Amino acid sequence: MAISANRLELLQIADAVAREKSIDRTIVITAMEDAIQKAARSRYGTETEVRAEINPKTGEIRLQRLLQVVDHVENVSTEIALADAQARNPEANLGDFIAEPLPPLDFGRIAAQSAKQVIVQKVREAERDRQYDEFKDRVGEVVNGVVKRAEYGNVIVDLGRGEGIVRRDELIPREAFRTGDRIRAYIYDVRREQRGPQIFLSRTHPQFMAKLFAQEVPEIYDGVIEIRSVARDPGSRAKIAVISKDSSIDPVGACVGMRGSRVQAVVGELQGEKIDIIPWNDDPATFIVNALQPAEVAKVVLDEDAERIEVVVPDEQLSLAIGRRGQNVRLASQLTGWAIDIMTEQEESERRQKEFQERSNLFMEALNVDEMVGQLLATEGFTSVEEVAYVELDEISMIEGFDDETAEEIQARARDYLEELEGKLDAERVELGVADELRGIDGLTTAMLVALGKDEVKSVEDLAGCATDDLVGWTERKDGETKRYDGALTAFDVSRAEAEAMIMAARVSAGWITEEELQAQAVEESEDEAAEEVVEEAASEEPAGAILNG
Repeated sequence: MAISANRLELLQIADAVAREKSIDRTIVITAMEDAIQKAARSRYGTETEVRAEINPKTGEIRLQRLLQVVDHVENVSTEIALADAQARNPEANLGDFIAEPLPPLDFGRIAAQSAKQVIVQKVREAERDRQYDEFKDRVGEVVNGVVKRAEYGNVIVDLGRGEGIVRRDELIPREAFRTGDRIRAYIYDVRREQRGPQIFLSRTHPQFMAKLFAQEVPEIYDGVIEIRSVARDPGSRAKIAVISKDSSIDPVGACVGMRGSRVQAVVGELQGEKIDIIPWNDDPATFIVNALQPAEVAKVVLDEDAERIEVVVPDEQLSLAIGRRGQNVRLASQLTGWAIDIMTEQEESERRQKEFQERSNLFMEALNVDEMVGQLLATEGFTSVEEVAYVELDEISMIEGFDDETAEEIQARARDYLEELEGKLDAERVELGVADELRGIDGLTTAMLVALGKDEVKSVEDLAGCATDDLVGWTERKDGETKRYDGALTAFDVSRAEAEAMIMAARVSAGWITEEELQAQAVEESEDEAAEEVVEEAASEEPAGAILNG
């Protein structure tokens, strides 16, 4: 190949390969130098440290052998005595390298073939590095390409200066591409792998739709309208939430366009996927009501700690709110990030009636009162015996039909019931083996200690070793579905901050940390001064020691 050519042809070949592969000419010349070095080693011995240099202007090849300066020579191919080195260069010292010129090399067929393989390999590696460097910063872009071939449902796309792949699960259902078709896709990942850089494309990624809207809607491209979130059921339906930074511009109308021209252009690219454009709102309740369009919502109840919301809809709107196979509510949940429970007005009325009856029965049993008194307390909004026992006496005596004497009697019965319940819970705590020292942790009630004991948390050390999720539970989102896992104290409506405070108090009590360290940690977190340092170590490819020309 290049090695058998004259000097001028050598440089011409380097220029041609660099242009063809879109890589730096210097890389090609370096690959040729490595090939010549490998061929020279096969001639002079694999232990010999040979250096080849090609003059980038003249094409002249210069071969040198590096010899290390040592006291006692053990290998004449790689070492030279200090006296001999100083005879060639008086400045030579132990550990330095003496460069000894070698005569021009005539390559045999095997050496030339081996050199050719080195050049091809180096050029291929440089081409892969160029492709990776070019596309690694383009993640998040929409690119156009030509289908090169289809393999097992996957589509290989020619991107001009690289190849991308659209895997079968990243294609919109029921769409098929043939060789030579034009295709538009979203770059969602670029990885450096053994067989070269892999550019992964997608037509189902939510951001693919967002980028298409940015291309069709100038206001989005200019930043006047912002896309806050996208949820897709590829090929079927999608929801996109938008907000305008300019109050004079309607974000939904701008995305729809004149007679729907803008949204139809996106729909056409996505194989007829129906798109609901939703106005984004800072208020979660309002945003979720918007996200459930076209269904009408009668009432919402939020649980912010669990990021869960109950939505009440009219009976005739239930099927519309849920959508075919739950599609509408699923997309709304993905769009908002909230778990959504939907019920009809009739179901909600029945549930409220059931809760009212349960509270009435609780008061009847705990306070030993008749049904009318129990219902009166439930009607006034009392939800627990604790509320009845410790509210101001006036709040009970003001109930119609009650007087001060009746209120005092009801509160006395409530407190007697709570004392009796406390005694039973404490006995159960002791039976479970929960240590008395846990009672000293602020915020823990006897009922909570029983719940912890049932969860095998029975000592201060056990509590100190818990994570916040172990106490309050956690939520996982997978494939658009939200699953809730309960913690030991989920039933007690304990917040994450309260649970974390209990755990840290247990760690102080157990001696894991001191109160001073806890306070210092709190200060550090509040100031948010954590910094990450990145240290890069550059390893020189040159042999150790100076290189001196002999």
